[in-house]
Amino acid sequence: MNRAHILVVDDDPDLLELVQYNLAAAGHDVTCVGSGEEALAAVGSVQPDLVILDVLLPGLDGLDVCKTLKGDAKTSAIPIVMLTARGEEADVVTGLEVGADDYLAKPFSPRELLARVKAALRRRMKAVPDSDMIVRGGLVISPGQHDVRVYNQSIRLTPTEFRVLQLLAQRPGWVFTRYQIVDWARGTDISVTERSVDVHVAALRRKLGRFREMIETTRGIGYRFKAL
Repeated sequence: MNRAHILVVDDDPDLLELVQYNLAAAGHDVTCVGSGEEALAAVGSVQPDLVILDVLLPGLDGLDVCKTLKGDAKTSAIPIVMLTARGEEADVVTGLEVGADDYLAKPFSPRELLARVKAALRRRMKAVPDSDMIVRGGLVISPGQHDVRVYNQSIRLTPTEFRVLQLLAQRPGWVFTRYQIVDWARGTDISVTERSVDVHVAALRRKLGRFREMIETTRGIGYRFKAL
């Protein structure tokens, strides 16, 4: 695992100590803060490669912090792993909908945490040349620039949404199962529910406007990009 600077945000001192110890043992630099306000200030000063963010925080909660970071062009590409106190589906779905790249339910094992961090960092480091630009009518996907345009109008996608769209659009007509989508977009070394894939696809459809119908559901299997 490449060395990275990771910001951990949680108001539980014991959890911060546990996470910091394991991340440092894996070779990472770690900054820990205990509130949403401190998190936003720390992002500006330490410029982390990844943020581990608790949902329930005093003052500004984790969902608001996530929205702020993903809504700013300077910080939108930073992967965010959300920590949920319960792991209920509603918490997971809400976190993904506001732009989180992954989630982890408490209590979690240090091994699972490191696997999620490794997968998120690996996805961020993957670069695809602009020569692999995908053009589907008025939809243009530029992997190297991490840019999607609909009739030359740029639309903002989370890193996971971008990779899901890239996978589907590069092979029109081909049906991808939910697990194939997970393998491409999020990594095989983390567990994920089918529901989270559906959330990302639903978000993509909303953002693609008139191109929303290009992503078709194959009942009982997965999704495909409509063949032109």
